[in-house]
Parts: sequence; C-alpha cells; structure tokens
Amino acid sequence: MSLIVKICGLSTPETLDAALAAGADMVGFVFFPPSPRHVDPASAAALGGRVAGRAKTVALTVDADDTLLARIVETLRPDLLQLHGKESVARLRDIKQTFGLPVMKALPVETAADLAALPGYAAVADRILFDARAPKDATRPGGLGVPFDWHILENLKLDIPFMVSGGLHAGNVAEAMRMTRAGGVDVSSGVERAAGVKDIEMIRDFLRAARAADIDLRATVPHAG
Repeated sequence: MSLIVKICGLSTPETLDAALAAGADMVGFVFFPPSPRHVDPASAAALGGRVAGRAKTVALTVDADDTLLARIVETLRPDLLQLHGKESVARLRDIKQTFGLPVMKALPVETAADLAALPGYAAVADRILFDARAPKDATRPGGLGVPFDWHILENLKLDIPFMVSGGLHAGNVAEAMRMTRAGGVDVSSGVERAAGVKDIEMIRDFLRAARAADIDLRATVPHAG
C-alpha cells in the first residue's frame, strides 16, 4: 500500500493548491478556535470545493459535540473525521454511527505506557494517528512542532492503518518512517514559516522527502499500514 501523506491545517487557496499539486493524499482542515490554523465551516467548504477528488479531505476536531460535527459534515462533506481530543472509545463509536464516516483517532504519545489505550481505540477507529503529547500547559493538543520518541512504535503490530505526526519536517520524515514503518505521515507546523502560515516550498519539500523515503523503504520492509 502506498504511503499516505497528509498536509494538515491548510487555510488558504494558495497553500491548498500547492499541497494538491505536490501530490498530497490527504488535506486537513482544523476546526478548533484556539489553533492558529482554525477555519470556520463555511471557509473550509469553499476550500474543500477546490479539492475536487484530488485528495481526501479530513476534518480535525477536538472534543466536538454533535452540533458542530453535523455542521462540518454538512458544509465540508469530509472523507474522514480526525478526532484529536480526549474522546473515549464509546464516543468514537457514537460518532461513526451518527455520521457514517470513517474516523481517525489521534493518540498522544510520550512513553510506551501511552500505548495502553491503543487496543480499545484500534477496535473502533479506521485509522490511528500517533502524535506527540502536548505539554500540560498547552492550549491545544497538536501542531506544536515537537516529535516524540519514534522508538516507541518500533515493531508495532496493528491491524488498522496508522500515521505518525508531531514535529515532522522534510529533514526528519525519512527517519520517522524508517523507525516506525508507518503507512502515513502527517505534517502541519513542519511546513510553516510562522504559526498557522503554511509555506508553499516547504510543503513541496516535505512531499518530495516523504516520497523519496518511501521508495527507499520499499526496497527493504513493507509499510505497516
């Protein structure tokens, strides 16, 4: 299965078009006001209209209620819901049943002990995203530009696809892929020149680096998912 590359936190037509032109498989829109990448549903819908099936659209929310999710689903019509908060396994199940869309659960990782919650989520989610755990005083759970110890995911056996995020950029994505054997990588702050401000050349560089690493890894061991 081909590597999935997701560019998250897109908020302008120019950077979205750059991600699509460079071959992103997924493009993410953030619906979380504390984030500098936040977009409202109407703006996201206008951006989503530019995707035109060239990539999967992902709606990122943080502990969103059904009212917000319904508005996002109605306006953006995303292909995937990314749940980046403290949603329980039961909440994941409810969201899938209510909205009929696949879900990707973000799991914050700092130590191997953080994987204890993985089996429950993996039994319900369609995809897992491993992200760096935010500091206790952080105002948002992701997009902080900090990697976690990728050794934690070495030799991970998982029956559903998983992606890696947190502090990735063009210079380290190959190492993250080599160590985790993840089937996908997700970048946000690593392609920004300032918080929430995506850089077109950095987007292109990241995609080039990820694709090149994928070719190299395929010569050795297949991706995990």
